[in-house]
Amino acid sequence: MALGEFELIDRYFRRPVRRAALGVGDDCALLQPSPGMQLAVSTDLLVEGRHFLSTVDPVLLGHKSLAVNLSDLAACGAAPLAFTLSLALPRADERFLAPFAQGLLALADRFDIELVGGDTTAGPLTIGITVFGEVPPGQALLRSGARVGDDIWVSGWPGEARLALEVFRGSLSLDEAGFAQARHAMECPEPRVALGLALRGLAHAAIDLSDGLLGDLRHVLQRSGVGAQLWLADFPRRAPLATQPLPVQRMCLLTGGDDYELLFCAAPESAPAVRAVAEQAGVAVHRIGRIEPAEAGLRVLDETGQAADLGHWSGFDHFKT
Repeated sequence: MALGEFELIDRYFRRPVRRAALGVGDDCALLQPSPGMQLAVSTDLLVEGRHFLSTVDPVLLGHKSLAVNLSDLAACGAAPLAFTLSLALPRADERFLAPFAQGLLALADRFDIELVGGDTTAGPLTIGITVFGEVPPGQALLRSGARVGDDIWVSGWPGEARLALEVFRGSLSLDEAGFAQARHAMECPEPRVALGLALRGLAHAAIDLSDGLLGDLRHVLQRSGVGAQLWLADFPRRAPLATQPLPVQRMCLLTGGDDYELLFCAAPESAPAVRAVAEQAGVAVHRIGRIEPAEAGLRVLDETGQAADLGHWSGFDHFKT
């Protein structure tokens, strides 16, 4: 007997809630933020063939579907609270649903975020998640707070997810260990929630890296009314990315996308505190540039200190790329 919509929900996605006033089962969920807190809300949509490959392990797809949304909360300095899931499926295939739910809910449990509602329908495989977090008034990390003279930092190891994508595209090859590492970065990103929370009061601005570092940094510059200089010599690199030709490294680092790391700006005198909270959060951070006056624009210095041509480098655009 085919699995119906409500049986699907009951079997895989209905869970008791502890913090929400009401979860799955009514026309609306009822959330109860902590007293005095503001709600932070973000939505992401993942479409098969656009955001993930049809060959991805459903466990990892469930993980990533929530991770990319948690990354938005991290960039805002918000603590996870609840989420909704909208799921379009070509068919109600339990061989997909069981591992997908496993990956999704395992990450939800790790970050204490409750599934409180959503929707299902038949259609091309599409996953929509809306997350709700909470943050004290006036403490949210925004794109609009960068100040001239601020250091520009990035967490983790951006560029590795794009390296895996290029292997799938057939444009380069990696050894087994290198491909496994890059593929893990692409299919199983780690949301930097602890770092985002720790940066409240330290970072002046932040954004999560989803569409390529250059493109995402431009959002910060536009919202803050400033310019920036980046130093490619200081970008974090490790094998397998570090063993690629320089043009490949630069492409992955600057325009790769799918990193879900945090890029943030902080005063130079805050550098020791930034490093301390990053170590406590268990996340590597690297200083890769400086905020400059708006009239300076965005400049990138290559590994030799020479100005790089940005003409052919741009971020990901869902309607152009």
